[in-house]
Amino acid sequence: MKKVILASSSPRRKEILKNLDFEFETFESNLRERVRDDESPQQIVMALALEKALNVCEKIDEDSIIIAADTIVFKDGVLGKPRNYNEAYNMLLALQGSEHYVYSGLAVVEKNSFKKYVTFEKTKVKIKKLSDSKIKKYIETGEVWDKAGAYAIQGYGSIIVEYIEGDYFNVVGLPVSKLEDLLYKHFNISLLK
Repeated sequence: MKKVILASSSPRRKEILKNLDFEFETFESNLRERVRDDESPQQIVMALALEKALNVCEKIDEDSIIIAADTIVFKDGVLGKPRNYNEAYNMLLALQGSEHYVYSGLAVVEKNSFKKYVTFEKTKVKIKKLSDSKIKKYIETGEVWDKAGAYAIQGYGSIIVEYIEGDYFNVVGLPVSKLEDLLYKHFNISLLK
């Protein structure tokens, strides 16, 4: 089997694949992410995932299969990662008591053949109605940092999520069911041992 490289520094994406006992290496893409206002959420995440995969592809020497993903939260626009307390507070305030969507782009690229496969996953999430003190307590957990939309469903964020419709792992940041489909269909690689 060819070497598989995860083009990510995300501890969540690494953990998902490690929990499946899947053999891979990581190589961080240092791509500066640019979001264009005229693109749909699915176009944004697919373009960013592909750019990350191609960025890593250029940096490695041996033939490999590169996996890259990008995740955004979308409600009346893209909600990125909060840069400060006020941004985190305002994001959670905007999300509370309503539904939003989490989009993940997924790209798989084979270095030597330049085969490229790109897709996306979309999951609906509803955050509970939150009091001011609950929002502040959640921010104080420190979990809001480095998370699109200022929450992590797999941690304390599970307390504030009322429900989801769709792929849970997409909300965490790596839609593994869709990844399995791409790897198996195009490279005969399975995440199941």
